Amino acid sequence: MGTVCASIPMPFSGFDAISFIGYFALMPAIASTHRLEPDVQVALERLSKHLQRPKNRLINEAVKSYVQRKSRELEMTLEASLDALRSYRLRDTDFEQSIEAFVDAEAKFASADPAEGKLLRTAKSSARTKIRSLLDA
Repeated sequence: MGTVCASIPMPFSGFDAISFIGYFALMPAIASTHRLEPDVQVALERLSKHLQRPKNRLINEAVKSYVQRKSRELEMTLEASLDALRSYRLRDTDFEQSIEAFVDAEAKFASADPAEGKLLRTAKSSARTKIRSLLDA
C-alpha cells in the first residue's frame, strides 16, 4: 500500500471508494464544462445566493449524491443478475436440460429451418455432373 501523506493510505489494489475519500480530498479539482438548462441555471443561482455557498460546491454535492445513488442502484441490479445466473447454474450444472431443449427444438423445426439449406441443381454440364456424382457417392 502506498501513501499519499503520512496519515492517509492510498491502496493500489483491492480498494473501495471509502478508502479513497482522503486521497480524493487531496487531489486538485479538474475543470470541466457542462451545459445546464436555463431553468436549472436560474435555480442554481438562487440557491447559491440564499445558501451563501458557491455554485461550484452545490454542483459538486449534487453530482456526488447522484453518482452515489446511481452506483448503489446499479450495484443492486448487477447483484440481482448475478444471483439469477448463479441460481440457474445450480439448477442445471452440466447444462443437460439446456442441451436437451436445444436438440429437441432442432429436431422439431429442422425441416422448416432455412439455415439447413437445400441442394440446388442448375444447368448440367459434363464436368459438374461428374463432380457431383463423385461427391454423392
